[in-house]
Amino acid sequence: MTADSEMEIKEAFNRAQKGHNNKAKLVAVLKNRYNTLEDKTLFHEKFIHYLKYAMIVYKREPAVENVIEFVAKFASSFQSSSKNDKEGEQQQEEEEEDEEEEDDHPFLTFIFNFLLESHKANSHAVRFRVCQLINKLLGSMSENAQIDDDLFDNLHQAMLIRVTDKFPNVRIQAALAMTRLQQPQDPDCPTVSAYMLILDNDSNAEVRRAVLSCIAMSPITLVKVLKRTRDVKESVRKLAYQVLADKVHVKALSIAQRVTLLEEGLHDTSEAVREAVKTRLLPSWLKHLDGDVVLLLPRLDVENCSETALEVLKAIFTNMPEEEMLKDRVQLGTSKLIPGDALSCENVIYWRALCEFVRAKGDEGEEMLEKILPDAATYADYLQGFLRTVPVLSEAQRAEFTSLETAMRKEFISQQLIHLVGCLDTNEEGGRKRVLAVLQELLCRPQTPASLVSLLTEKLLSLIPDDNRRIQMVAEIISDVREPIAEAGPPLDEAQERRKQIKLAEVKVRILEARQALDDCIAAQEFSNAAQFKDSITELENQRNLVLQEAAEGSQPIDRESDPDTLLRCLTMCAELLKQMNIKTRIGPTLSAIVSSLIVPCIANAHPAVRNMAVVCLGTSALHSKELAKAHMVLLLQIAQLDEVKIRISALRSIIDLLLLFSFQLLSEKPVTQATPASHSPGGQEEEEPTEEKGDLAGDTAQSILQLLSEFLDGEVSDLRTETAQGLAKLMYMDRFSSAKMFSRLVLLWYNPVTEGDTSLRHCLGVFFQLYARESRAHQEVVGESFLPTVRTLMNAPATSPLAEVDPSNVVELLVELTRPGTLIKPSANHEVCVHDSMALRVCGEILKDQTAPEVRLYAKTLNNLEVSANEGTRQELHALLLEVTQVVKDRISLRAVEKVIDRLVDSKEQAEQHTETALQPLDINADEFVAEDPSKSVKKPKRGQKKTPAPKSGRKGSRRAESSEESDGENVPESLPRARPSRRAKTAALERYKLDLNPLIDQEANTS
Repeated sequence: MTADSEMEIKEAFNRAQKGHNNKAKLVAVLKNRYNTLEDKTLFHEKFIHYLKYAMIVYKREPAVENVIEFVAKFASSFQSSSKNDKEGEQQQEEEEEDEEEEDDHPFLTFIFNFLLESHKANSHAVRFRVCQLINKLLGSMSENAQIDDDLFDNLHQAMLIRVTDKFPNVRIQAALAMTRLQQPQDPDCPTVSAYMLILDNDSNAEVRRAVLSCIAMSPITLVKVLKRTRDVKESVRKLAYQVLADKVHVKALSIAQRVTLLEEGLHDTSEAVREAVKTRLLPSWLKHLDGDVVLLLPRLDVENCSETALEVLKAIFTNMPEEEMLKDRVQLGTSKLIPGDALSCENVIYWRALCEFVRAKGDEGEEMLEKILPDAATYADYLQGFLRTVPVLSEAQRAEFTSLETAMRKEFISQQLIHLVGCLDTNEEGGRKRVLAVLQELLCRPQTPASLVSLLTEKLLSLIPDDNRRIQMVAEIISDVREPIAEAGPPLDEAQERRKQIKLAEVKVRILEARQALDDCIAAQEFSNAAQFKDSITELENQRNLVLQEAAEGSQPIDRESDPDTLLRCLTMCAELLKQMNIKTRIGPTLSAIVSSLIVPCIANAHPAVRNMAVVCLGTSALHSKELAKAHMVLLLQIAQLDEVKIRISALRSIIDLLLLFSFQLLSEKPVTQATPASHSPGGQEEEEPTEEKGDLAGDTAQSILQLLSEFLDGEVSDLRTETAQGLAKLMYMDRFSSAKMFSRLVLLWYNPVTEGDTSLRHCLGVFFQLYARESRAHQEVVGESFLPTVRTLMNAPATSPLAEVDPSNVVELLVELTRPGTLIKPSANHEVCVHDSMALRVCGEILKDQTAPEVRLYAKTLNNLEVSANEGTRQELHALLLEVTQVVKDRISLRAVEKVIDRLVDSKEQAEQHTETALQPLDINADEFVAEDPSKSVKKPKRGQKKTPAPKSGRKGSRRAESSEESDGENVPESLPRARPSRRAKTAALERYKLDLNPLIDQEANTS
């Protein structure tokens, strides 16, 4: 190769660094020069020589990125030209020859071999650039490009190694490079397996995002992508929804997967994720269904997930024009009503969602609402007519799937129609009275399904603003339901009774004839006809049973006073009334009569559903009367221990609500004393007698209730345990009682592996710990007092206990973080004393108790994480205890940790003295200018042998910005001091000064050679 060729290569690399240069022209010129050479070996060597300058730079400099882009285009241009030649030929043989030429192109093969040799370099910059180049080379090839099998295997193996690299940016480029090496049809594809492993285990969010962007969809990988929609990082969750929208058809997901995706996505804590669901996922699904929203609803199972369907529809309406919303999707007639025979679960919930969405607009949507909803009186008659068509199934009909499905579908439609009552314009007196009359009539009607009673009562009470009128109305309805007015009708119709007897006799005769025919067919061995006669006999017997049942029901009237269905209906109305009432409304004579005549007697009813609703009503009514709460608290406590699980949970909720409202004073004559800080021994040891625990409760009754709740925490019923933990968290947060032991129990319950599957419990306690500790200094003292009991319980847990699997250091870290003074919402006025002071003294006392205990190392590590206040007395006491600890502790790791704490105390004391001396010196006016000119000179360097003073820890751990996606090489850039904003010209000059240019390096190498 001549010197001119070398100069052309060098000039091409120099010009490629500039972003404004046309790289395609550079590629063409250099390629023409390459084709004219007979011996291409020297060209290869020089090309690689200049490429190495760019490969040793890790930072994403524009000049280096331009060079890498140029190299990728130049190398792939050989493959592109071969591809164009191949497309121009028609015969199969010539195409195969062109493919061979393409596969064996010397320059492309040489580049790949060089990269494969360099991927194991010690420099992470080289590994990063190797993976980046392989990614760009493979991405630049045509869709039907082919490479040699050996080269494919070598690339595959190299990228599988680099995808486990220590540096995240290398892993990202390696994952992107393997995009075209994956084989999604092969269940054993190593690339797909590596991708799924990264999605599950990689700690860097950007690596997971890179894999999400390039992984191919298959039934195996779909599960992993769905799991990433619950990733801890917002950016990963957002990309997962975008990938599902772009790569997965709506029919490829099951109903459960669709509902879960929408429910979690629309309730995500991140606004960006919610927008991705609304603007990417839902439009993509609608595009697959030709934009028809009603066709999407059957794929979401609206009957069982109506709330999710409503949220989805309202999200779609947000980005839909008004003309599209008014499109006749719900088949509204001229009366603005859907005909009864055209009502379906899908169009009725679409109608409801549209009306609620338009009504939420306020005055802007009034005109549009009038186009899709009739007046109140017309709609009330329409509702009454449809609810009368809902069938009441007998026991025999409930056994038939078709009848049961029809009844359930009509009940669901009825629920949605009742919800639409809230969208009606009831300002007109006549329309409102008609709606009230219809709702009252439907509640009194025995044929109204029990599942609709609560909703009907809610809509009825929403139309009556006054509580006294509400109570009177519900009392009248309950009276009519329990004691209906007996109509003086004619005596028993003999002709009708005779017709029933004739029908019964006719059925019996037909049964006898069918049995005779069955015997004849069996005798003649006509088994097919015999099977038909057997089926007809079964149907006739069912008809006979129905006739007998109707006759029995007609002869035995229902006792409304003790009928379980009637009682449940009345209790449901009463519970809805108590829920809608203002909490300040007292129990009047009418409600007192309902409580004594209906609610209390139903507590002992034999049917569990009646008992449960009675417990709910009793607990809710007690919230309106302190005397009623006192009278029935013992009864609720007994129910919480003895009845079925569902009823026990209802009683427990009522008890917690009463204690939250009235506190523990409800159970004792003496008021509850205020919480006082617990006393401690000089060695920091905690006095553990329950009578001296913080927030002592007045009376044995309060102690017995807490003991009962503690037993529920140890129970095997997960629902009861979760409800108890939530109740205790509420009581402690509202300062109804204060107990370090109970807080320790909740912490251990949160870490206990037994509760790993109880997401509700874990979420509740996780939120409670943060809120409780941040609320006040007294709460932090409770957390500090629970430190030692919690650690002792964990360290002394037997091997068979689930607590033996818990990492004590993790628990200690949580308690230390919760008690940091910087986490308080309202910091204490006394800044010199903090909870960490008492914790440090207690930990030192615990170490001095037993220096050989296994938890000594944990305690020593804890001392390093505590933020001791500037109180001189506390520091002196702690320093003396630490010196005593160093004399008795033999473990080297523990001793080193304690010595580090001592050094920190000494250094902080010296700093305080220096600060005092500086404060007494006269103020220098030029000091600020001197510091501004050279900030580095103002920093005092430590003397030889003197330890550096560690920076005080903040309330929270520093974020790991060094592991971000762009610069994950561990370089932390210190924050600059506040200064004046530079001008645009200064910014441009600074950018030009620090812009990396490879020309000096190349020229220097050329001169030395």
